[in-house]
Amino acid sequence: MSSRQPNPVTSREPKEPQLHTITRLSADDFRDRVKGLADVLVSVVADGSSLGFLAPFDQDAAMAWWHAQQPAVADGSLVVWAASASEGITGTVSLVLENTPNGRHRAKIAKLMVHRDARGRGLGRALLTTAERAATQAGATLLMLDTVTGSAAEQLYRAAGWTRYGIVPDYAADPTGSLEDCSFFYKQLT
Repeated sequence: MSSRQPNPVTSREPKEPQLHTITRLSADDFRDRVKGLADVLVSVVADGSSLGFLAPFDQDAAMAWWHAQQPAVADGSLVVWAASASEGITGTVSLVLENTPNGRHRAKIAKLMVHRDARGRGLGRALLTTAERAATQAGATLLMLDTVTGSAAEQLYRAAGWTRYGIVPDYAADPTGSLEDCSFFYKQLT
């Protein structure tokens, strides 16, 4: 698999069409784009998305979190894509590859995020499709993920053919500290 895989996504918004390019980040690209990735993370946490962070959550904390992912990106166990448009990084998705001998057939979708200013244009679906294709190319036949029950993300996953296999009540706190139920999904790849 090459280190860059462009995947143009044209906006469906009639007023301001934008072209988003989805690129797999090499370790060097990742290091250079941490600030833009942090901008997206701060945006989605500020909008209340439950991604493992509590408010207050600022740019420095987001950059520190992304910097901590660098070793996994470098060793290939974490694959990160960035969606970019003229205004910078507009979204991201990660694929966590399983390394245990009995689990190499599965992978996990993680941190699918779209900046609040880029939502409603099909970018989340395009990022998800990109990660699914890469998982298939990497030999994964089973993907897993989790998301807040009843969220827009849950609707996206259902529409993309994912199967919910359970809900855990009060699984994680949102940025304000309120506990939320979490839905767990899988998708078998062909």
